[in-house]
Amino acid sequence: MLTVKILGSGCANCKKLEAVARAAAAGAGLEADFVKVTDVNAIMEYDLLSTPGLVINEKLVSSGRIPTQAEVQQWMAA
Repeated sequence: MLTVKILGSGCANCKKLEAVARAAAAGAGLEADFVKVTDVNAIMEYDLLSTPGLVINEKLVSSGRIPTQAEVQQWMAA
């Protein structure tokens, strides 16, 4: 099972990123645990330059933008 973390303060872009990630997992038929990380110290552990950030299985794959659903599916499949 995948672990998908959304890094950010809970802003509108963070919510959009979570929606895209959930749709990507569902579209690919993948099971995933979704975790929202809002603690600044925890976010900084990922060397994130800007939010929102997307972490899949402890690997930072995106920061500072909303990736497409297709991009997220590629990262989930990797």
